[in-house]
Amino acid sequence: MPEVIFNGPAGRIEGRFQPAKRRNAPIALVLHHHPLFGGSMNNQISYKLFYMFAERGFAVLRFNFRGVGRSQGAFDHGSGELSDAAAALDWVQTIHPDAKSCWIAGFSFGAWIGMQLLMRRPEVEGFISIAPPANLHDFSFLAPCPSSGLIIHGDLDKVVPSKDIQGLVDKLKTQKGITIEQKVIDGANHFFEEKIDDLLGHCGDYLDRRLGLI
Repeated sequence: MPEVIFNGPAGRIEGRFQPAKRRNAPIALVLHHHPLFGGSMNNQISYKLFYMFAERGFAVLRFNFRGVGRSQGAFDHGSGELSDAAAALDWVQTIHPDAKSCWIAGFSFGAWIGMQLLMRRPEVEGFISIAPPANLHDFSFLAPCPSSGLIIHGDLDKVVPSKDIQGLVDKLKTQKGITIEQKVIDGANHFFEEKIDDLLGHCGDYLDRRLGLI
C-alpha cells in the first residue's frame, strides 16, 4: 500500500494507492466524509472500503481532500473537492491506463462528491454511496443518473434521516436503464459505529454480484 503524492488543483494531494496485478483490472476511487467533521482517508469506513476493492484485484486509491492531512489547500465547500476527485481519477488512469472500467465509493460528503464525479466521467460503471447527505446537499444533478449502484445507510442515522435518503432512492429508481439497489442497516447510525463489519459485508456482496463473482 504505497503512499503517494500527486498534483491537484490546489497543490499536492496525499493518498494511498494499491496497484493492480492485471493491466486491464478496474479502477476504484474511495472518497472520505466531510473534512470539517473529522473526515480523512484513514477513517475506518474509507480504510476498509479501500481494502475491499484491493482484495478483488482493483487498482484502488484513497486520498485526502484539500486541507486534510498533508494535502495542500483549504476546504472549498464541495467545488474544490470535486476537482480534487477528478484529479485523483486522472492520476490513477495515468498509472493504470489499460483499465476498462471504474468504480467510485464515497461516504457521506464523499458520496455527494462521488455522485457528482460519475456524472462527468462516462467510464464510471458502478458506485457505492454510503449515507449520502440528501438533506444537506442538492442531488438534483443526477438527471439522469448514468450508472447503476448501491445506496446504503443506517436506520438510526440522525445526521441524514432515512426519509431523505429514501426520497433520493425513489427518485433515482424511476430512471430507466440503471438499477439502484438500496440497503438499510438496522441499528446503524451515521458513522456505523459497531456496524462497520455489516456495512462492508453488504458492500462486498454487492460488488461481488456486479463483478459476477457470486
